[in-house]
Amino acid sequence: MVAINPSDIAIIIIVALILFVGSSKIPELFRSMGRALGEFKKGRMEAEMEINQMQTQPVSQSPQVNVQSSQSKSVDELEKQIKDLQAQLDQLKKQKTSQ
Repeated sequence: MVAINPSDIAIIIIVALILFVGSSKIPELFRSMGRALGEFKKGRMEAEMEINQMQTQPVSQSPQVNVQSSQSKSVDELEKQIKDLQAQLDQLKKQKTSQ
């Protein structure tokens, strides 16, 4: 019985590709296979990241509430500063028109 090595199978596949597809199409074929493999790896990585994010989400929900409340405080402070600056601008405009 004849044992077939993986390298023998690879050589047979390459020869079959040359015969059926042609030598000019082989680089294009391997390029598209590489892109497909890259997309597969990218999808797998994104799925793993989503799973990890979903696993850590319940733990990190309470700090998010604290961040949101501190952000709302800072928004209020910023709105107050904007109003103060607008008042100062109005005063400067009045001074300029009176001169």
